[in-house]
Amino acid sequence: QVQLVESGGGLVQAGGSLRLSCTASGRPFSDYVMGWFRQAPGKEREFVAVIGWSGTTKYANFVKGRFIVSRDNAEKTGYLQMNSLKPEDTALYYCAADSTRFGTTNSEFDYWGQGTQVTVSS
Repeated sequence: QVQLVESGGGLVQAGGSLRLSCTASGRPFSDYVMGWFRQAPGKEREFVAVIGWSGTTKYANFVKGRFIVSRDNAEKTGYLQMNSLKPEDTALYYCAADSTRFGTTNSEFDYWGQGTQVTVSS
């Protein structure tokens, strides 16, 4: 098993940047695919980005060119660099991990953090 803790959220003005971190404990971080999801009030949780075991990445269309997902296996930490933030990016951001699937849906990830709030003001 793996435990995940997100950090780095906060309040930022539109056009600004934030870097989210996801720190893992338990099994080696390199065993897992790591994903980022978000949930805005009144909406379902949606896929943002994923990074595979060897660094392969995939992004939701609405963040392409603005967000960058990365990982540091030695530090057991994943990152989501968010640039050019928009008010519609306001949401609770979750990191997730799975040891067998390079997924983009909620059901394809077995382990979840508690989330970190990102609020973008206009």
